[in-house]
Amino acid sequence: MKNILVTGSSGFIGGHLVRKLKAQGHYVVGVDIVLPKYDWASKFYNIDLRNQKDCESIFIENEQFDEIFNLACIMGGLGYIGLTEHSHDIMIGSTQIVANVLDCAVKYNSKKYFQSSSACVYNMNKQNETNSAALREVEDFLPAQPDLMYGWQKICGELMAKSAQEQYGLDIRIARFHNIFGIEGIWDGGKEKYPAAITRKVIQANDGDTITVWGDGKAVRSFLYIDECLEGIERLMNSGITEPINIGSDESISVTDLAKMVIEISGKELCFHYDLSKPEGVRGRNSDNKMIQDKLGWKPNRPLREGMEKLYFWLNNQINK
Repeated sequence: MKNILVTGSSGFIGGHLVRKLKAQGHYVVGVDIVLPKYDWASKFYNIDLRNQKDCESIFIENEQFDEIFNLACIMGGLGYIGLTEHSHDIMIGSTQIVANVLDCAVKYNSKKYFQSSSACVYNMNKQNETNSAALREVEDFLPAQPDLMYGWQKICGELMAKSAQEQYGLDIRIARFHNIFGIEGIWDGGKEKYPAAITRKVIQANDGDTITVWGDGKAVRSFLYIDECLEGIERLMNSGITEPINIGSDESISVTDLAKMVIEISGKELCFHYDLSKPEGVRGRNSDNKMIQDKLGWKPNRPLREGMEKLYFWLNNQINK
């Protein structure tokens, strides 16, 4: 049994990770600014990790952590991180969290540290076309031109983790997540991501209605179901890889085609309206999975449709309760 810290344990990925680690028999300490909605950690701290003293109190009160999964950050879907009114909180708040958790990991001799990053670190100039090449880790993010302030913050987080490794020998792992989705995530209120947002719109629509798609619908993305994300995290933590690695699907799809997939799952007849005033992000983003295949002997391979069906039926139950 390991003693494991999960920050952001009430979040989407964090909550699923807590459940998996507990099922494996580990003692899991969870930390979040909001209370868990689904699974509780073995011990839970409802604190703000931007406060250095509160962060350090966790390390003082617990034995040395075998593993730390730092998933805490200020984020949301494009309707949140795409608005400049949140840029300061995203950059400063999330960087404070990384700094505080990393400082404590070093000071209290934590054995292994995982930093969550994002595909948003990659250069936007390489994502200008719907058929843009898949994003490869070996190209890195320099010269830096990341997506949104959120991307700049994730670059900072990676570099901070790397500095702790270089100066203090902290055993780090860094994952660049590509659009993780699934059940038990946010699906309304403005912070939801596209798979949940479009699924909610389809469920709430009646036959013959028109649903709104942001942008022109041609932007391309890849989406990874949460179960495969967790498998990728586990495999990465059990490996010796300390450089950043993509955790994402390489099955790309346009925004419109994903909406059509959800409509087909629903069995409804719906029309589209494209809102060009809304943010749509880069034109084309997909995960290159050569490194994860070469380094871990594994890569995500489950069909997108399989995950979208799970999301649809779960969310349909939530909305119709």
